[in-house]
Amino acid sequence: MGNNKKSKGLSIHTRRAISYVVLVIISFLCLFWFYVLFINATRSHGELTKGFTPIPSTFLVRNFQNVMAGTLPIVRGMINSLIIAVCSAALCTYFSTMTAYAVYAYDFRFKKFISTFILAVMMIPTQVTALGFLQLVNRMKLADSYIPLIVPSIAAPVTYFYMKQYMESNLPMALIEAARIDGAGEFYTFNRIVIHLMKPAIAVQAIFTFVSSWNNYFVPALVLHKDTMKTLPILIAQLRSADFLKFDMGQVYVTIAFSIFPVILVYLLLSRYIVGGVAAGSVKG
Repeated sequence: MGNNKKSKGLSIHTRRAISYVVLVIISFLCLFWFYVLFINATRSHGELTKGFTPIPSTFLVRNFQNVMAGTLPIVRGMINSLIIAVCSAALCTYFSTMTAYAVYAYDFRFKKFISTFILAVMMIPTQVTALGFLQLVNRMKLADSYIPLIVPSIAAPVTYFYMKQYMESNLPMALIEAARIDGAGEFYTFNRIVIHLMKPAIAVQAIFTFVSSWNNYFVPALVLHKDTMKTLPILIAQLRSADFLKFDMGQVYVTIAFSIFPVILVYLLLSRYIVGGVAAGSVKG
């Protein structure tokens, strides 16, 4: 009996040690490329052509000054990307949660068909509809505008599907029915009760939507033409496509490093809701 307990204890410690080793390896593989990026941001173009070195150089400030002194409006591009990404993340998560709530909480005709149709939209690549979308934007005279980049992001089938799955496992219908019996309106129930319970899921999808919109190059490159309206990925691509005399890899690396900080900041701001939701779920379980 004692030997069984001892062997069981050893197996638990062994599995825990293996899991820690695996997590350390995965963390190293994920963070190593950030380290390479920031190291390269401190090096000059000439040093970068000689190959990689793990030791930082002294050209970080100079690279940043060269980027700021260039013809491309990098700071304006970051502001443009922030406007589009923040609005897209906020509107996408709110209305996707509302759509998932409507499908989850109400019984109506064609409910299964609508849910299936929304999921089927996920199978359509963006590139397939790009030509028609661009023609529509030109006819509505919305070129060089943020509207074609923000409004379509509201309809996000992937976010809807995630929210609906989360509701089915974490939002009891008894709670919604109790709110209705107490006389709470539907918008009050959604905004005060459902949104509160959905904070972990909203935080996860807000991060994904923000990062996706922040890194989006294809659609903004079709819609935005003025340099003052372009987003950061487009400006980085223009830096990389400069001619031989103007091309500076150090400027490219420092711009990419500069563009990562808002993503890290958004994750740090929203991660507490994710951790809080996991902790609440573990206590509930």
